[in-house]
Amino acid sequence: MSVRVLLADDQPLVRAGLEMILDAAAGLEVVGQAGDGVEAVALAASAAPDVVLMDVRMPGMDGIEATRRIVATDDAPRVVMLTTFDLDEYVFAAFRAGASGFLLKDAERRDIVAAVRAAAAGDALVAPSVTRRLIAHFASGPEPAAQAPPQRPAALDELTPRELEVLELIGRGLNNAELAEHLVVSDSTVKTHVSRILWKLGLRDRVQAVILAYEAGIVRPGGASSR
Repeated sequence: MSVRVLLADDQPLVRAGLEMILDAAAGLEVVGQAGDGVEAVALAASAAPDVVLMDVRMPGMDGIEATRRIVATDDAPRVVMLTTFDLDEYVFAAFRAGASGFLLKDAERRDIVAAVRAAAAGDALVAPSVTRRLIAHFASGPEPAAQAPPQRPAALDELTPRELEVLELIGRGLNNAELAEHLVVSDSTVKTHVSRILWKLGLRDRVQAVILAYEAGIVRPGGASSR
């Protein structure tokens, strides 16, 4: 079964280029194109895509608001932000809106295809520069004593001690291979832990897990653990 992709960008040439890239990749199918956020929200409901490639800056409703509305629906598709801009304000707003990935428009073809496939599989693929700055954003924040106590979601109480440890390591930026090496377990065991953490906490992907780990105080600025 093909992964159904919706393209949302206000530039027809960009959409045409993305369509050529995706239609040439095995198992991917472009099922619609939107020129603005309003059209993207409507097509996300009618065309039933698995993944939306969403531009950030569009006339009328921008990609951030469109993403927020799309992911709030039942059986929502995954959204990957694709933009020429990698400014912090867009990165953080996109992730908080519910995006599952963030790539720049100058990304290699293989990276665009990989991002769509990763999002469809429930994973997150983010440009390395964006990942580094996402972690740095939290790591450079005020010291715990200088800010209000973090809000700890009640759902964290459902995690086992091992799952809390894994969540902390995710918050520190470790990928699955690094988790497996650190915990001395198999890749499949790591994937099971990550899947259960996301399910218990109602999170879409590990990007959301990173944000929660810092906001809940599980990982503190500078990478220290609160456990």
